[in-house]
Amino acid sequence: MKILDTHTCEFDKEFVKILERGKMDMGEVSSIVQSILEEIKNEGFGALQRHIARFDKWEAKSLQDLQISQTQCAKAYDDLPKDLKNALHLAYDRIYAFHQKQKQQTWIDCELNGTMLGSKLTPMERAGLYIPGGKAAYPSSVLMNAIPAIVAGVKEIVLCSPAPHNELNPLLLAALHLCNITESYKVGGASAIGLMAYGIDGVKKADVITGPGNIFVACAKKLVFGEVNIDMVAGPSEIAIIADKSANPQYVAYDLLSQAEHDEMASSILISDDIGLIEKVKAQIDEILPTMPRYEIAKKSIENRSVLIYTRDINESIEIANALAAEHLEILTHSPFDVLPYIKHAGAIFLGEYSSEPIGDYLAGPNHTLPTGGSARFFSPLSVEHFMKRSSIISFSRNALKQMGESCAILAECESLHAHAQAVLKRLDSIKE
Repeated sequence: MKILDTHTCEFDKEFVKILERGKMDMGEVSSIVQSILEEIKNEGFGALQRHIARFDKWEAKSLQDLQISQTQCAKAYDDLPKDLKNALHLAYDRIYAFHQKQKQQTWIDCELNGTMLGSKLTPMERAGLYIPGGKAAYPSSVLMNAIPAIVAGVKEIVLCSPAPHNELNPLLLAALHLCNITESYKVGGASAIGLMAYGIDGVKKADVITGPGNIFVACAKKLVFGEVNIDMVAGPSEIAIIADKSANPQYVAYDLLSQAEHDEMASSILISDDIGLIEKVKAQIDEILPTMPRYEIAKKSIENRSVLIYTRDINESIEIANALAAEHLEILTHSPFDVLPYIKHAGAIFLGEYSSEPIGDYLAGPNHTLPTGGSARFFSPLSVEHFMKRSSIISFSRNALKQMGESCAILAECESLHAHAQAVLKRLDSIKE
């Protein structure tokens, strides 16, 4: 794991590479993904059948074969050990409570002249959720994507997840039951995005598609945007940690490794003004890494995508963290809340040594579907708002039009839109009569 020193002239060159960590070369896969999407759109189930045989290595003879049985989900839930079932319920309740606070209501303001202006909030009618299932199964992602849709009031939720060799993780099935998702399909990758975006053979198209995935999923979401709405285009997971000499090096090491074990492309970045801490963290990583069950994955991430950055002071640490705009940002300093006001860009911010990033992954409450690769500069975490849409409300009274109509007509005429102006002026004429 490299140590980069901001004091050296080589740092800027190396840091540019880190800033480009989120760049996914979609050019290499876009033609493949476009072809998959067009096949789904034009051929329906026949294309799905071919894709599943090719990528997931099993044969689906009908659309019904792709459906995940509610009975199967209920059995998986019933078979859960008590402590695991309790943990899932705890996560569900906390995630639900947090997202309930996000829900906004329709509002209308009335002015003295009789004008009424407002915003009408309406749930999406149908939401599509994508849950990855390649290197691991993520029941927590079911909760994080389904619950904000449920809170928003979405009536129809469809979920897709890959089933290699026609096998699904029981925990995923249990989470489907807990969230009462009654329509789900064993379809993965770009094919799943196509199914939810276009709808085929009786499966209705979604209005919005959310959820993480690999580069093929990300590319597919980007290509169908406009046909449907999406949450964001997310890449590999990442963590940045601002730490000072007060931080526990073992805690820091495990938090960095918690991202490295996700994916070979995951990034783990420590930013500290204490070289002693950096060296201790590096030693801890070297000691812990060989003991990890997902050693090969974590090793590639640590070797190729992770760095330890030695800064001049806490101010420079903050500056670098803001430049990174990381998906997860931990602040492990003596006074983390003093640092918080200066953080401008991060998907989720974890304050203090007891707020480990995995707490946010599972049951703190805020959503773990977060912007990656620096996109926290302009994207926000998945929320209830992603599953709702706004309509503006405008109602002018006779008096209001009399007060403001001529100004409106003047603005329309200055844009050479005569009919716009006349639509207002004719009404003003009738008021004056």
